[in-house]
Amino acid sequence: MEELFNLRNIVIYLVIINVIGFLLMFIDKKKAEHGAWRIPEKTLFLATLLGGGIGTISGMYIFRHKTKKLKFTIGLPVILILEVVLVIYVISIQ
Repeated sequence: MEELFNLRNIVIYLVIINVIGFLLMFIDKKKAEHGAWRIPEKTLFLATLLGGGIGTISGMYIFRHKTKKLKFTIGLPVILILEVVLVIYVISIQ
């Protein structure tokens, strides 16, 4: 039986969660333009915390969405950097 947490599965997960983060920013931007019900900010942060930082940050700047909110322009990159540092640390202790 193949190990669940192998490199292939991790890469697939990261691609999917980043696409989801990117799409969440796109959908929320479109909803904002039309005055519709919005995606909660904690959902956008959760997508970033789950590994979708590249997708949410890319979506934020490509769609010019939430770029004036300091908690997004600072918070999302800080989460991404901390995750990268954590991964490097975990890899280095093995």
